[in-house]
Amino acid sequence: MSDEEILELHHEAKDFSDRIAKAFTKFLRFFADIFFAKRYGHRAIVLETVAAVPGMVAGALQHLRALRHMETDNGWIRVLLEEAENERMHLMTFIHIAQPSPFERFLVLFAQGVFYNLFFLIYICSSKTAHRIVGYFEEEAVYSYTEYLAAIDAGTHENVPAPQIAIDYWNLPADAKLREVVIAVRNDEAHHRDVNHKFADELAEA
Repeated sequence: MSDEEILELHHEAKDFSDRIAKAFTKFLRFFADIFFAKRYGHRAIVLETVAAVPGMVAGALQHLRALRHMETDNGWIRVLLEEAENERMHLMTFIHIAQPSPFERFLVLFAQGVFYNLFFLIYICSSKTAHRIVGYFEEEAVYSYTEYLAAIDAGTHENVPAPQIAIDYWNLPADAKLREVVIAVRNDEAHHRDVNHKFADELAEA
């Protein structure tokens, strides 16, 4: 799938819940752009830490819901926990590419603590809105990684060798470079985008 095709896949806000989710996402994107600008590797470290939270929170809450109602989860729990694990591997990969500063490590702790509790409350109040937020988050992630690719191609960011952890995780060639890693991560984010928008749609129809 080309860059254009990946970027074209976008969910149009259809109701108040969607508009809230989109506005919340744009609000966070605004601050990320100000703080990180074009420092894509460092942006990835902080944002992937936050991105790994929704799958774990949603998976745990879906697990508890299935227990309370004594009914199947329709496969949601496994998908959500796999998403959380995948996002964690993104973080582990970019730590090798862009070493975080002490301040960025503190920012990771702060952002994760705030976002975990906030997303937990959002999911309890409206799981549809929560999944829509993640869908929009992933749309922004796809856009950011496409910008990262463009910067690598333009020579703004060096196309360094891929870390071994990425080669092993995505089964990349032994001589893979950063560009191949970013493409693999972007494909993951596009998949998470589609899954979470699908979950939000299913909840809207329930």
